[in-house]
Amino acid sequence: MEKKLRVGILGATGMVGQRFISLLENHPWFEVVTLAASPRSAGKTYEEAVGGRWKMDTPMPEAVKKIIVHNVNEVEEVAATVDFVFSAVDMTKEEIKAIEEAYAKTETPVVSNNSAHRWTPDVPMVVPEINPQHFDIIASQKKRLGTTRGFIAVKPNCSIQSYTPCLKAWEEFEPVEVIATTYQAISGAGKTFKDWPEMIENVIPYIGGEEEKSEMEPLRVLGTIEGDHIEKAALPKISCQCLRVPVLNGHTAAVFIRFAKKPTKEQLIEKLRAYKGFPQEANLPSAPKQFIQYLEEDNRPQVKMDVDFEKGMGVSIGRLREDTIYDYKFVGLSHNTVRGAAGGAVLCAEALTEKGFINAK
Repeated sequence: MEKKLRVGILGATGMVGQRFISLLENHPWFEVVTLAASPRSAGKTYEEAVGGRWKMDTPMPEAVKKIIVHNVNEVEEVAATVDFVFSAVDMTKEEIKAIEEAYAKTETPVVSNNSAHRWTPDVPMVVPEINPQHFDIIASQKKRLGTTRGFIAVKPNCSIQSYTPCLKAWEEFEPVEVIATTYQAISGAGKTFKDWPEMIENVIPYIGGEEEKSEMEPLRVLGTIEGDHIEKAALPKISCQCLRVPVLNGHTAAVFIRFAKKPTKEQLIEKLRAYKGFPQEANLPSAPKQFIQYLEEDNRPQVKMDVDFEKGMGVSIGRLREDTIYDYKFVGLSHNTVRGAAGGAVLCAEALTEKGFINAK
């Protein structure tokens, strides 16, 4: 790319905003030029606004330390400085819907980590390896918004990344029922052990709203464009439980699955290892070379050993075996703040850029 696209981050001081900043350091296509956050952070340098709340393992990039933080509510002012924005704002769902649409109407594409627009009928919710064709619904969305280049695209919930790729890789065998239990890291709640000591040596068997997302969002990802909206898939039927566990990064899923056409174990493993999508074919900068790895060892995948597979952008699957009630069961693992949050959104932005939806203003 001749000249890097100018990027703004909305909600830059939160954990996902910080992850965006760390992932975009030295990005070959994108350059972070504008940071926006709540009014209490506005007017401070980014370093001052974050203070002692930097939660990444790597140091805060020098390039962002002295950037003066904008008030995220000053939409026109922020939009004038960028080609597109990533959204990780911490607001109510209705406030997020309104502010993301306001940015889109300034002709600024919005690539969102938030859940507010995931069920807006003409907003694509995309895992780029699975359903990049859903970006085509953007034409309908632009008509509704009255824009020529402004739109909203979102990525799905972090909890579904460890098993939904399998459903796509195995679609020819027609998965009809899925039972999943997810064991979710505390960073999914924007926390570390330092600020959530109650989670040490603890399991909480409830995460608000998470089970509904885990059951329904895969169906939208696997759905089809019908006219001016995305119609969710009818199958598989999914039932899910979501538990918070004392792990910093990495969501694990224990999954049972039934197929209409029962495959062999060898066929399933072969499909996982061979699976690739648009990011791999287009060689996008953040794309994992191997999207899904299958691990043969009985004690894998493990968070400590496998969460950073492909720099956190790959998915690890293991323990695939026949079940006594369902056809098969397996364990999946994905990095919830990289693949599941900021990294997934960066990959979406790369796919949108490659496909011509995002360009310089």
